[in-house]
Amino acid sequence: MPCAHTGGRLLFAGAPRRHRVSGPDPHLAERLRLFQQLRAAQEPRAGTGDGVGDQPPPGTPIRIALPGGSRLPGRALQTTPFQVATQLGGGLAEVALVARVNGTLQDLDWPLESDTDLELLGFSTPEGREAFWRSSACVLGAVAEQFYGATFCSAKATEDGFFCDVHMGDRTVQRGDLPALEDACAAFARAGHRFERLEATREQLAQLFKHNTFQLQQIEEEVTSPTATVYRCGPLLQLCRGPLLRHTGLIAALRVLTSSAAFWRGVRGHQSLQRVTAVAFPSAQQLAAWQQARDEAALRDHRRIGQEQELFFFHELSPGSCFFLPRGAHIYNTLIEFIRSEYRARGFCEVVTPNVFSPRLWQRSGHWQHYAPHIFSVAAGAETLSLKPMNCPAHCLMFAHRPRSWRELPLRWADFGVLHRNEPPGTLTGLTRLRRFQQDDAHIFCTLEQLEGEMDACLDFIRTVYAALGFSFRLALATRPAGFLGDPETWDRAEQQLERSLRTFGQPWELSPGDGAFYGPKIDIQIRDALGRQHQCGTIQLDFQMPERFQLEYASATGGAARPVLIHRAVLGSVERMVAVLAESCGGRWPLWLSPLQVIVIPQAPELEDYAREVQAVLRGGGMVADLDRDTGATLARKIRRAQLAHYNFQLVVGRRERDRGTVSVRTRDNRRLGERDLRRVLQRLRELRDSRVPDAEERF
Repeated sequence: MPCAHTGGRLLFAGAPRRHRVSGPDPHLAERLRLFQQLRAAQEPRAGTGDGVGDQPPPGTPIRIALPGGSRLPGRALQTTPFQVATQLGGGLAEVALVARVNGTLQDLDWPLESDTDLELLGFSTPEGREAFWRSSACVLGAVAEQFYGATFCSAKATEDGFFCDVHMGDRTVQRGDLPALEDACAAFARAGHRFERLEATREQLAQLFKHNTFQLQQIEEEVTSPTATVYRCGPLLQLCRGPLLRHTGLIAALRVLTSSAAFWRGVRGHQSLQRVTAVAFPSAQQLAAWQQARDEAALRDHRRIGQEQELFFFHELSPGSCFFLPRGAHIYNTLIEFIRSEYRARGFCEVVTPNVFSPRLWQRSGHWQHYAPHIFSVAAGAETLSLKPMNCPAHCLMFAHRPRSWRELPLRWADFGVLHRNEPPGTLTGLTRLRRFQQDDAHIFCTLEQLEGEMDACLDFIRTVYAALGFSFRLALATRPAGFLGDPETWDRAEQQLERSLRTFGQPWELSPGDGAFYGPKIDIQIRDALGRQHQCGTIQLDFQMPERFQLEYASATGGAARPVLIHRAVLGSVERMVAVLAESCGGRWPLWLSPLQVIVIPQAPELEDYAREVQAVLRGGGMVADLDRDTGATLARKIRRAQLAHYNFQLVVGRRERDRGTVSVRTRDNRRLGERDLRRVLQRLRELRDSRVPDAEERF
């Protein structure tokens, strides 16, 4: 299939947009032979010959600096990170998966080129885990091609595993196929196929993938540099940036999970694909531990909890939109009010932006290309749509609607407006992925001199909120990506400022090179729930681009005009998603201050129901959520057990003695008997525990 250059892009003549399934690849031997020829031509770079550019000649002594300050000698273009791991001993060569070389991730077998700061990364690190799952996805892709005669399309590592998309025409991957597919993957991994890396030019890419129109399209749309990385794993060739493992034998345990329909490039209406998801680990013991945690998580699934506790539901007439019932609305509104109270304490003002989306507004913001896949399609000539994908441009318009002075800064604005995203139907998952949601979206406009103080305050805000929610968290500084906007000097200054703020904050943090937003660096915050799972919720992002694009200015103290700095900040992220995370983390046993099941009043006999109603009225009058068990046919023991299974924080049992004395007998959901107490004092204590947002009110009562 010939190719031609036009305007710096590849146009593949005859490459149809409708892809065909051809069964077992008749061109496999040809593709692999070409790959090996191209790779053999690159081999001298790692062994003999002169140095290129600033690289020293092969064999030149180099310094290898390791974490902790130790140093080792090496040879340029000869010593590999794997050889260093082997030299260090202690089993490091068995657990190291990839290397960080001078801040850049690299294959273990790729030779070091010059003096190097080297860090060896295993499965316990996010980078090592991603490389492991990305490599496992290659195994799944290779086996799927052999197993089904399918065409490999793409593969990706996710937060909790990986998936592979293949094209099979009208056929599908049946659930009954999954065990055999899993066995085939295990056999393929045991064969120890090496992951071989090749830097290919655009012309070479066109030849390598000329019989795979999916990857040709990916090359055409994504490869903008003169070369790109291709990996071979057995019979599979894949366009992949890497790094990957040394060989498939490191993948000791793999579990195929699901199969489902998907669309090419995630766009509805494009070619229909089959998506197979899986997870893999370096040992069978790790897979067993994962399965145990998965079983525990299934018991805590927020969708099940939402149904059992009558918190929310979904309906096919409005997919991707959650209907919160009274109990769920209590949790939802309590979370928002908590954030609002923190806003007021920290000088934020809440604003309201219109629930209208303007294509011209987003084109001006510079975010159009980034968010376009998540925006509902725009009819030809349409100026507005009834949706709003984010609040950032609207807040910029509010800043610019009148002249601003340095005396007004910092301006701290928050918005709980309803947002919409065009998520494909197949990706909608309970409260974690929706089309309609709210976010605690806030923006701070400040001067460069105020930036450090505002960043410190944002980090303190995050610590306060997550402590109340019972989450530990970790921080990562995400730096300049490949397709960034603006000039490198501005980015360097912004990244240095975020690094200073992180050091001042005092909590450990990691570096995520290249993971910043296209408009500025950011601090990503991942929370850890009670099951040890990581969730990306909060973020703090610097933006020098949007103030530039909207020409935002303020009158400086010296009389001239200056450009403000914009900080994007969210703590909860999507409020709906946070409800899901909290529900699964606490397993439906909500802390008192959030709980929609704070108290239930239980009369011992039907004739005591009037007093029980009085107790309920006192509690509700004091602001507590209080229910009444009116089941006259159940025994007292059954009522108490039912309340505990429903996870009511407290049960107040009332009998004749309690009615005569104006008291209640207090029990907790763990069946701790706290004894008879004066009703007014019980209410006072419940309010104290609720208002202090303690996580263990039942223990502190």
